[in-house]
Amino acid sequence: MELKELTGLLRECAGVDEGVDLDGDVIDTPFAELGYDSLAVLQTTGHIEREYGITLSDDTVAEAETPRMLLGFINESLTEAGRAA
Repeated sequence: MELKELTGLLRECAGVDEGVDLDGDVIDTPFAELGYDSLAVLQTTGHIEREYGITLSDDTVAEAETPRMLLGFINESLTEAGRAA
């Protein structure tokens, strides 16, 4: 999964703060600064889990403070599942 797909899913699942440009360089920006709390990130990862048939623990998702970190966990799970993007 790439950043563009993740930010699209964040918009779809949790909306977007008007003051945030998710099309910009946000890969290392904390989710809190992007206007997403832990519940929004969990909602988005739940969608990803269902769509891709992977499982991410709540602890793992809680560790992911930035899109880069979350993408790392997602892509690791996809690779383990044999479905790398």
